[in-house]
Amino acid sequence: MGYDNEFDNKINKLTDFINECNSIVFFGGAGVSTESGIPDFRSKDGLYNQHDIEFDMYEPEYLLSEECLHHKPKVFFEFYRQKMDARNVKPNITHYMLARLEKLGKLDKIITQNIDGLHQMAGSTNVIELHGATTRNYCEKYHNKKKPYQKGDRIPYASRVYDAEEMVNLVDSSLEFWLTAGRYTDEFEHAFAKYLGVRYCSLVNSGSSANLLAFMTLTSPLLKERQILPGDEVITVAAGFPTTVSPMIQYGAVPVFVDVTIPQYNIDPSLLEAAWSPKTKAVMLAHTLGNPFDLKAVREFCDRHNLWLIEDNCDALGSVYTINGEEKLTGTIGDIGTSSFYPPHHMTMGEGGAVYTDDPLLNRIARSFRDWGRDCICAPGQDNLCGHRFDRQYGELPVGYDHKYVYSHFGYNLKATDMQAAVGCAQLRKFPSFVERRIHNFNYLKEALKGTEDKLILPEACANSKPSWFGFLITCKEGVDRNKLVQEIESRGVQTRMLFAGNLTKHPCFDQMRASGKGYRIAGSLENTDRIMKDTFWIGVYPGMTDEMLQAMADAIKDALN
Repeated sequence: MGYDNEFDNKINKLTDFINECNSIVFFGGAGVSTESGIPDFRSKDGLYNQHDIEFDMYEPEYLLSEECLHHKPKVFFEFYRQKMDARNVKPNITHYMLARLEKLGKLDKIITQNIDGLHQMAGSTNVIELHGATTRNYCEKYHNKKKPYQKGDRIPYASRVYDAEEMVNLVDSSLEFWLTAGRYTDEFEHAFAKYLGVRYCSLVNSGSSANLLAFMTLTSPLLKERQILPGDEVITVAAGFPTTVSPMIQYGAVPVFVDVTIPQYNIDPSLLEAAWSPKTKAVMLAHTLGNPFDLKAVREFCDRHNLWLIEDNCDALGSVYTINGEEKLTGTIGDIGTSSFYPPHHMTMGEGGAVYTDDPLLNRIARSFRDWGRDCICAPGQDNLCGHRFDRQYGELPVGYDHKYVYSHFGYNLKATDMQAAVGCAQLRKFPSFVERRIHNFNYLKEALKGTEDKLILPEACANSKPSWFGFLITCKEGVDRNKLVQEIESRGVQTRMLFAGNLTKHPCFDQMRASGKGYRIAGSLENTDRIMKDTFWIGVYPGMTDEMLQAMADAIKDALN
């Protein structure tokens, strides 16, 4: 009885300690994982005392060292395979309780001497592996060996920025072999929604799919009189990427193109009223290369006419706009926002995208369209979350028809894999630093290109915004030939890009519609859009760029102008 009382007192004391603390760091070692069946190192049955003729010629510490990995990889991996393969081992109650403390906001960090990944498998995200891990060592040796920039080196407009965290997550997910949306998808959706300050997020397989899903959500019959129907109009711009417009045309809606401003390169809000008609149901616009469009004016226009607003936020993740005295991230001011995680974008999953909203009905519809059009909201591998799988009647189906196979929309399978989500979880944790560096890089170029204003129009941020810049847009003034300038810059190793379609209506995909005069409408003229098509290009500001690379780009442009 005395022992039990002593134990209870210790538990109560620990509970009080946890309740009183706001920032806990847990330091653990092999003892945390022995309960899961993984041997420790120095006990009687530990790894260092397991004699095996195959490995007895080596010191145990050497077999687990980076030196062994690099110089005798066959020996290292065979020892690892026989003695330390934890792929079939599950976390124990300690791992799960620590993960729970993190979710409660009590636990800030786990510092572990273990390399089994069980903390991460249990749901902990802030884990420091003191002794590293094989995947981490591999990444450091074969991936993170970027050479310092040398004059004349090629400077791409964008590139991936990552480290061992992404690779560790990727390997962890692949070894679990769930593959489709799973625990990493759930973690990413919750973390991304929290970052944005919205209630709902749906991960998809690309930014293009995100735009498709966002638009198709507004075609649901569940929206009643606000449902977008074939023949209804959606206001947008032609100076951008085609996937902002493609879903409208594919569905049979009519895009109404409005001109943009220079040097913000976003919709001219003064033209919105002239573009409106009784058929207008929505506005769908991208924030151009990170620069927010005039959200106040566009939002007020949409509210005035009861229109949906979709923010294509694929090039602007992390941008901030002040509306009604409140700073909000772009993508969260409209009814629906979209993001892309293609490698050149602000953060990457390889491929991937997201749709997010604060509206529960729009979220429900989006999840349905994403998941084959199902009425059921159960996640993959889950059954009967609603508790009414076999007792309801839908459409003209018989009563009790399996709800998992009831379809309320003509949907798609747009889910991302859990491996993509695993990379995204690691990217999201370092994402704020990406934004800071993009802003720095943009400002550096703006300063370095001072004195060129007689020949070039340099970009300007939208009023009331703090852009998370995707690129540095430049428009050539009269007398400067863009094609010649771009070719000269490219010859000096600086990669350039056009503002995507320039004027989408001039492309071959519009040939038939242009010839028939049907399928789209232009409100007014597209004078600035056409100028962008003729005179505008951009260079990158991705976080991996150094000041030396930025200066080299500025020097290349200034030299090419002379």
